[in-house]
Amino acid sequence: MNWEQLLSLKRQGDTIKRLRAEQDDTRLGFEVDYDRIIFSAAFRSLQDKTQVIPLSKTDFVHTRLTHSLEVSVVGRSLGRLVGKKIIEKYPYLKEVHGYHMNDFGAIVAAASLAHDIGNPPFGHSGEKAIGEYFSSGKGLKYKDKLTAKQWQDLIDFEGNANGFSVLTASRPGIEGGLRISYATLGAFMKYPKESLPKKPTNNISDKKYGFFQSDKAFFEEVAADMGLIPNKEEGDIGFERHPLAYLVEAADDICYTIIDFEDGINLGLVSEDYALEYLIKLVKDNIGIEKYNMLETKEDRISYLRALAIGALINDAVDVFVENEEAILAGNFPFALTEKSKYKAQMDDIIKLSVDKIYQSREVIEKEIVGYQIIQTLLDKFITAFNNKYEGTASNYDKLILKMLPEKHHLEKGNLYERLLHICHYVSLLTDGNALELYEMIQGRKKN
Repeated sequence: MNWEQLLSLKRQGDTIKRLRAEQDDTRLGFEVDYDRIIFSAAFRSLQDKTQVIPLSKTDFVHTRLTHSLEVSVVGRSLGRLVGKKIIEKYPYLKEVHGYHMNDFGAIVAAASLAHDIGNPPFGHSGEKAIGEYFSSGKGLKYKDKLTAKQWQDLIDFEGNANGFSVLTASRPGIEGGLRISYATLGAFMKYPKESLPKKPTNNISDKKYGFFQSDKAFFEEVAADMGLIPNKEEGDIGFERHPLAYLVEAADDICYTIIDFEDGINLGLVSEDYALEYLIKLVKDNIGIEKYNMLETKEDRISYLRALAIGALINDAVDVFVENEEAILAGNFPFALTEKSKYKAQMDDIIKLSVDKIYQSREVIEKEIVGYQIIQTLLDKFITAFNNKYEGTASNYDKLILKMLPEKHHLEKGNLYERLLHICHYVSLLTDGNALELYEMIQGRKKN
């Protein structure tokens, strides 16, 4: 892979090459990507989607929106620091093509901003609830009517693949979705493969999948345009990662490791004494003891340590990337950057404590159970109605259910797979609160 090709400004539907040297630096194409994402309805819905604590009324707990904004800030720093090193190593990128280090920051920031845009309500349990509706719920009856890969898309419903669809799927009058640059889409694609074969190797890029069968053709176009390296057997589609996808992943890893931990501390799920012990291991080389001792509240002490920890992890991730840049370009780096971090043991300790004290807390488990019931009920009602309408057998109840679908989701879908995926997509874009309200209305429990 080569950087000039990887930094493609092309957008879906372009017929001529967009040259970096001809870009208006006051509104760079990669920055347009960020703007389009942040103004999208799908991004706005993240303000009421679970990060750690579902349906939490606590104002300082992170939602998917605040998490995504923070990941984009960390991603921008990672991108700029790496971009500086890349421009120094390959000066022709600036001298001949006009690229700047900030271009790398803009790409990673935009991809990081979008990294959770396809996640369903109720956190990762939302993905599992959709998958289990098909694998062991009422949706199992559709299995024999789909191809193996179509079925895998549904039973392993994946927020990353759904995000690619959010960013790129066309609908009448809206060709190419948000029309994001290929470079940003490449950085967004952490798992550039289809749903089967499942986890064929231990390569980090094979951990999950990155696109639905309905988006396969465009996914291949993006990968080919940027020169991503194919790595699957004939008949299957998969590529080595775009190098900047490692930075998007690192930004996410850094934020959820440290900031989810901070939420747990502020909620009282992790004691301050525990927290200080774990965080100080990360920042012992950078901490200002005099400044730290002046901080009087737990929130201020934890915030100070969190900022130092994120800074240390950013610098370390940049070092790992730069040291392995040639292997990454050659498709020979099958690890997350944090796996090679000098702070890996400390991060693993924090994640283990978070799992024990936060992710498995009673509040989280109770709300995830509720989320399962809500999502599976909504799927069943809307899929049944949508299919019955297609087959000409819709009851009056089905017609009433379909009136709850927003206008933009009233699309004709010619085959069963597309109809099933369409309703999954609709449910995935609901906020936690919207999903709960819709569920209560359907169940006849909604109060005026």
